[in-house]
Amino acid sequence: MLNKTYRTLRLILGDQLNASHSWFNNSHPQTNGEKKPNEVLYLIAELHQEALYVKHHIHKLCAFFSAMENFAHALIKSGHHVCYLTLDDTQNDKDLPSLIHRLCKQFSIEEFEYQRPDEYRLSQQLETFSSKSEWVCNQVESEHFLLPFADIQQHFKPNKTVRMEAFYRKMRKKYCILMQDNGEPVQGQWNFDQQNRNKLKPQNLEDIPEPLTFQNSVEHILERIHRHQIPYLGQPEKNLIWPNSRQQSKALLTFFCSNLLVNFGRFQDAMTDQSAYAWSLYHSRLSFALNSKMLSPMQVIKAALQTYQDNQEISMAQIEGFIRQILGWREYVRGMYWVNMPDYTQQNQLQAKQALPSFFWDGNTKMHCVSQSIKQSLDYAYAHHIQRLMVTGNFCLLAGIDPKEVDQWYLGIYIDAIEWVELPNTRSMSQFADNWVASKPYAASGNYIQKMSSYCSNCHYKVKQKTGDLACPFNSLYWHFINKHREKLASNPRMSMIYRNWDKQSEEDRSAILNKANDVFNSLNTL
Repeated sequence: MLNKTYRTLRLILGDQLNASHSWFNNSHPQTNGEKKPNEVLYLIAELHQEALYVKHHIHKLCAFFSAMENFAHALIKSGHHVCYLTLDDTQNDKDLPSLIHRLCKQFSIEEFEYQRPDEYRLSQQLETFSSKSEWVCNQVESEHFLLPFADIQQHFKPNKTVRMEAFYRKMRKKYCILMQDNGEPVQGQWNFDQQNRNKLKPQNLEDIPEPLTFQNSVEHILERIHRHQIPYLGQPEKNLIWPNSRQQSKALLTFFCSNLLVNFGRFQDAMTDQSAYAWSLYHSRLSFALNSKMLSPMQVIKAALQTYQDNQEISMAQIEGFIRQILGWREYVRGMYWVNMPDYTQQNQLQAKQALPSFFWDGNTKMHCVSQSIKQSLDYAYAHHIQRLMVTGNFCLLAGIDPKEVDQWYLGIYIDAIEWVELPNTRSMSQFADNWVASKPYAASGNYIQKMSSYCSNCHYKVKQKTGDLACPFNSLYWHFINKHREKLASNPRMSMIYRNWDKQSEEDRSAILNKANDVFNSLNTL
């Protein structure tokens, strides 16, 4: 039962479920004068604002609400005072500041504290509240990322290109990860990406482990979401397969290290429709646990490194590929996000304006690769990075889809999507809407998808054909994209060979391909 008054109200957002945060140490009764548990009230709340700012996947809503509920109960069990509120309790609060204001009055709060939000919109909201508040307001760090917020501007500058590889090497050196005593990388090589592009062959399919999933009941959460008429993507399931606690997140980490890391890098870019486990393959699926902060990045890195040291079957290419995602890419996109907000959301250098095709909401397209990737996303609220980048993202890039619509789709459909990580991945890496992240557009014809997947063998369209009724739409769209953006891209040294190949084709062939692309554009919703 809560007290009538507290000295301090501390806000914990749905992606701040970090049990190791110093808040929880400082409010322990044996901390020599620090705040005691009966003086501090922790606020964890389901908000209509957060459920509605984008149309989320139902699994994403359930996963965050379930993890928040578990975290609240864990804090209470540890002796902390927690105000845990559901959509029922907050339905009359128009936004987060309104809720904070109401509770500060209700509990006679003297000071309000919050961890730095990872999303710009929430940061602005809380900063505005703090600047006008009648209470003392303090912001503290979330104590999660490996690059402190205060150091971001040492590595990143607004509107400037920063290459991930250079940043990644600095982080390797800073934390002495996979480094030798002489300051050189282990085995004398920084990046083993060239060895991590294998396609899954039929003989590989039988070895794919069954993924670790959970059976977390969310019926009570589903009932609440339906009662409050929260719109969503995907189909409700009464049991959630994703981790909703620190304990389950650690179990998923252990499972990855023990069963998947040995082949992670080798097949990290592969796609298949020939396995019951095609949706999971050798990927860790730790992104939700990380982005909600149930796991810390260094905890994940140390576990992977220990497994690498203990298991001689794990090669450097496997461990380096994984470390690069956590220590390199994840920290990098956060830096790029913060240094470029709010301008990031306006970037559209290719002037893409097409509406998102209707099949992105149901997967009903004859393009098998797109259908598989979207239907998997709708089924699991998950797709791995190549499905996101080189199938759905590639299609949107080639088709000139408005990046704002692409952002909203990615932000809503994926269980791990929070704007700080979604926006740079989508608008920069996938849609090439700025010059900050990618050194060239990640555009590809059907040939790439055939090279990395089994999708093309079961497709209505013919991957080798550029023109004709059965020609793979990716082919003509690709060359249309190359031709349309020649003025911007031709000077890029990484694109020169592509333009030479385009120019080698006869004028008749080029014209036929561009005419086919026009036909594709005229029938985007019925492909």
